[in-house]
Amino acid sequence: MEAVEVRRMLNLVPEILEVPYSRIWTAYDKEADVLYINFKKPSHADDSELTDDDIIIRYEKGEIIGITILNASRRRTG
Repeated sequence: MEAVEVRRMLNLVPEILEVPYSRIWTAYDKEADVLYINFKKPSHADDSELTDDDIIIRYEKGEIIGITILNASRRRTG
């Protein structure tokens, strides 16, 4: 990994530390343009909701266990 990439990753640290979950797993499906963010592994969602801004919030026993961000690449800022 190049130094430039490391610096980009370090820029994420303050935001990640603000997330109220101690563990975070991510996966990006480039072909589908979907970003999966999980707060629990293994996770077995028993409910979900689709928000108006194309985010799927996944629940297990009423607790948020992850989010799925549709059209992820269109959400870039800057």
